[in-house]
Amino acid sequence: MRTTRALGLLGGAVLGLGAAVLALGVGEAAAQGPIKIGFLSPLSGAIAQAGKDMYSGCEMYWQETGWQMAGRKVEVILEDNEGLPATALSKARKLVENDRVHMLAGVILSNVAYALVPYIDGQGIPTIYPINSADDLTQRKRPKWLIRTGFSAGGNMHPFGEYAAKVLGYRKIVSIGLDYAFGWEIVGGFHKAFEDNGGRIIQKIWVPLNVQDYAPYLAQVKKDADAVFVLALGRWTVLFAKQYAESGLRDRLPLIAGGTYTDEHVLPQLGDESIGVISAHHYSAALETPANRRFRAAFEKAYNRTPSFYSENCYTGARVIAEAVKAIGGKVEDRSALMTALRKVDITDAPRGPVKFDAYGNPTQNIYIRKVERIGGKLQNTVIHTYPEVSQFWKYDPQQFLAQPVYSREFPPCRYC
Repeated sequence: MRTTRALGLLGGAVLGLGAAVLALGVGEAAAQGPIKIGFLSPLSGAIAQAGKDMYSGCEMYWQETGWQMAGRKVEVILEDNEGLPATALSKARKLVENDRVHMLAGVILSNVAYALVPYIDGQGIPTIYPINSADDLTQRKRPKWLIRTGFSAGGNMHPFGEYAAKVLGYRKIVSIGLDYAFGWEIVGGFHKAFEDNGGRIIQKIWVPLNVQDYAPYLAQVKKDADAVFVLALGRWTVLFAKQYAESGLRDRLPLIAGGTYTDEHVLPQLGDESIGVISAHHYSAALETPANRRFRAAFEKAYNRTPSFYSENCYTGARVIAEAVKAIGGKVEDRSALMTALRKVDITDAPRGPVKFDAYGNPTQNIYIRKVERIGGKLQNTVIHTYPEVSQFWKYDPQQFLAQPVYSREFPPCRYC
């Protein structure tokens, strides 16, 4: 049985069958051979660490289940897409046409996610995106052969916009976002819901991805705001947090954020300057439920780090695949049946909480309002409020919502700037 390895990845964890060299016995499942999954992840380049963290979550689930689904062995072929659309497309072709995988999974960046859609639909290959959050993938441009098990960027922010206006009581907010699709959609979802609940966005500052110094942008922040809303992740969070504190704004303007800003992939790199930051996301490693306590303990033991949303999304994504495969008796060769089953999965006890899919292929799930606290000497995202069963459309009518443009640099317009 073929096993694919990524050189030097995942702290030496074995990629492939591992414990799956277990006796299947006799019968039809054994005769059919392994279920083959092609996994595309950015394992080199600027977001390599996120890509490795992403795969670790899936890997842990497959290890826990003995690398089997519905009585059939599981073979995963991992390919580095380098975070590049052209590379991802080339690797997808190799996986589907040469390796003959039964389904595809993976992908983080939106430009890669969108670039693969024509090929995915053209091939009719069942695919899940466990991380990518580009809104239109489950809104105006819904592929037939794709669901996502992570989140819609703008959809995650709708409850937070309401929370900022109604609970935190903010009336005027300045937004600072990274100048690309993910930033536009995170800011856009917050912007719409905040203003629909009586608030005003009085300034929108867009920061290029190659930013090395936030000082010029922080100097522009209007002083009559009640708070600043920021979207960043990874190195951008580390840089912003330091400079926000140095600018003196931290003492005058509370900071609230999109969920990736304080996600566990970056939280260990932050310091006391981030204590008190309130954010919204569909996961927190500090979530105190039996399912998450077990997941967190197992992940920390296996990988010696706290699970991030990248890890949890992929762990739960792997379970979604397993539940769908079980529902069709392991007959993954029937692509239509597998795709239908994927859309019907309903999990009540994922680490993040209940997960089910709407008619558009996006998860309906809890959104957690989190506050950074130092507990036991470590920073954590303490959950201070839960919005249960949140749809990507929040309280909006789906048809009316889809009639508006996708969130962008220009939409919603900044009426109060």
